[in-house]
Formats: sequence, structure tokens, C-alpha cells
Amino acid sequence: MSLLIVGSMAFDAIETPFGKTDKIIGGAASYISLSASYFTSDIRLVSVVGGDFPHTFINNLQERGCQTEGLQIRKDEKSFFWSGRYHLDMNSRDTLTTELNVLADFDPVIPDTYQNTDYVMLGNLTPTVQRLVIERLKKRPKLIAMDTMNFWMNVAWDELMKTLALVDVLIINDEEARQLSGQYSLVKGARTIMGMGPQYVVIKKGEHGALLFHENSVFFAPALPLEDVFDPTGAGDTFAGGFMGYLAKSRHHNFANLKRAVIYGSAMASFCVEKFGTERLLELTPAEIEERVHSFVDLVQFDIELQNA
Repeated sequence: MSLLIVGSMAFDAIETPFGKTDKIIGGAASYISLSASYFTSDIRLVSVVGGDFPHTFINNLQERGCQTEGLQIRKDEKSFFWSGRYHLDMNSRDTLTTELNVLADFDPVIPDTYQNTDYVMLGNLTPTVQRLVIERLKKRPKLIAMDTMNFWMNVAWDELMKTLALVDVLIINDEEARQLSGQYSLVKGARTIMGMGPQYVVIKKGEHGALLFHENSVFFAPALPLEDVFDPTGAGDTFAGGFMGYLAKSRHHNFANLKRAVIYGSAMASFCVEKFGTERLLELTPAEIEERVHSFVDLVQFDIELQNA
């Protein structure tokens, strides 16, 4: 089934304890699209870049099944740019530079060929832009998921609430869930967030795995222990791409299948952090993905014999 992906395509400059990069490909839509392309070949991209963005990467997306009719290319302007430095624990970072450039006045255009979309993944953008996408779809998709961040909770609360009321799945991290809900307990927090609109809440906990909530049901997926984490920048978006890509491939979005999607999303995110930027996502094979998924399954499967005391 088709998957509409909306988000930024950008340049990043990253410094971690393992090294640093000059400008490399980044942006939510870049990671989400690459990750999802391993599961579905009907991806519809909506984003904006400047004339400085490499056509080789756009061509790569097209070769992977991404339709780019909704990608705006402003030849005389610059693409979004972000640079940051990660601390030793890799869980915290400092933003050094943010240049919105073409993203500052991004007005998403939904081509007619995108109008019959089955699934939608709204990457981290202003809540207003996310809602515009939903409102510009003539037919309600089967499932709409979105990402957001602390910044929008601070500066665009009312707009965020309007957008949350329109989506089915919210994908955020534990810090964001606590701020959004006002609850320290993630269980209570998820229940509060579901009261805002989403039927499902996915809370990512980085190296501690991910939680999926729906009504009174909870599912926990562990994170795969990795020897080296070089760059966590796009891990959350890669998770979202694997999550939604798997749902589009399997054509079901009940709780049981969303649990499987969390595992596939976690597997894709574990690849992303192994190299800088999108590099690892560009070289994966289906066999590697299945092997990694089995590694996740092995983490939570065990035999135990209960004995009477």
C-alpha cells in the first residue's frame, strides 16, 4: 500500500565522540523515506529543498520507489541546515547552528497523484504544516502518524492540540511524552496523550527500547545492545520509516501488527546509528534486516519452567 511521507530534507553537520562530519544528507523525510523503502515501493514524498541539494540523492530515492512530484526544488535558495555536537553518553546534544532557509515558509503541495494515499507519516514540522497536509487530502487515509518535539509544545501548543486531534499514531520520545502529558509515569502519560486524539502512542526510549500503547494494552520492545553508536541523529526518523513502511507492506494496522512494526522500526534504527548520517541505510540488504529482526525477537523469547515453592 502507498505511504505519504512529509518532512524536511536537509544538510547536517555532526560531531560525536567518534568523529565529525562536514555537510551530509539529513532531514526527517530523508531518513523516513530510506527506511520505508525497504518495505514498500509506493512512497510519495512531500518536502522542499534548495538548489544546493544533491540530485544524486533525489535520484537514489526515485530508484527506490519514491515519487518526488511533491518535492519542491527552489533553485535560487538554500536547503535547511542543522549542526550539532553530541555528548559522551550520546543521549544529549547541543545545537550549534539552525538555518531554516527554504523550510521557513514551506507550504506543502499535495499532488493529485498522491490523493489516494493509504498511510501517512508526518515528520517533525510545525503543527500547522502537518495539519495542512491532512486537510489537503481529499480522502481520509487508513492511518495517519506524526512526530513532534518539545519546541512545538513550548511555542505552538494550541496548534499542536488541533493537529493531534486529527492523527491516529503519535511517535515521540520519553522526554517529549512527559512534557506533553504533564505526567512522569509513561503509562499515565500515554493515557493522557491518547485522550488528546491518537489511538496509538509510541514512546521511544533510545538505548532502552520503545513502548507501544493502545487503550489498556502495552507492548515493550527492547533496544539491541550495540558495540558502537556513531551517530544517533536520524534514529528516531529511521524508526518511524521502518514502522510505517512495515505497516504499508503488511496492509494491517491492528495492535498485533503495530507490535511487529515496532520491532521492524527498532531494527532499522539500530542500523542507522552504526554510521554517520544516511550512509548505513543506503547499503542495507533485505537479508541483513531479517537477521537483525530475528536478533530482536531472540532478546525477548525465552523458555521458563515454573516450579512450586
